[in-house]
Amino acid sequence: MALQKFYQKEVLEAGCDEAGRGCLAGPVFAAAVVLDAKKNIKGLDDSKKLNEKQRQNLRFEIEEKALCFAVASYDNKQIDEVNILKASFLSMHLAIDGLRIRPKLLLIDGNRFIPYFNVKHLCIVKGDSKMQSIAAASILAKTYRDDFMMKLHESYPEYGWDRNKAYPTQEHRDAIAKHGITPYHRLSFTLQKKQLALF
Repeated sequence: MALQKFYQKEVLEAGCDEAGRGCLAGPVFAAAVVLDAKKNIKGLDDSKKLNEKQRQNLRFEIEEKALCFAVASYDNKQIDEVNILKASFLSMHLAIDGLRIRPKLLLIDGNRFIPYFNVKHLCIVKGDSKMQSIAAASILAKTYRDDFMMKLHESYPEYGWDRNKAYPTQEHRDAIAKHGITPYHRLSFTLQKKQLALF
């Protein structure tokens, strides 16, 4: 089923989404995207339904054709300070801050959000598989975060972040048990059942 391009056409709207909320290490990334009514981007979909090559190709097309976009992040230490849910919302706020055009309506993936100043927002459950702008934001957040974790992998290859991107796979958990934690792990997350023994 094709995704809807705009929720409404009276005011400028931006789609917002995040990536990396369930990870054990690294930042959470968020993106905000304002699509151009005159330019179409074929194949936009929830980033989780696309393979790596499709996401990368769409990323370049989104960056080229969107009216404006911005990407931002909250690192693991900030996540530990405020909790991951709030960090996800605040990283979206930072992304919205980065837009060169201020939207009048924010389309948020999910069922909750911290209001952004006086800008109206609408939470859409599974919005990344319903609205093109949210799907575009999900693709940018995911690809920027993946690039970041690939870079970190060069310094910490034993955790397999080039493959698991710091999600709680068995490989990642086994590496934590064997090698301990890095400065990029989120201490507020359950890294291991015997987590206290690691510190």
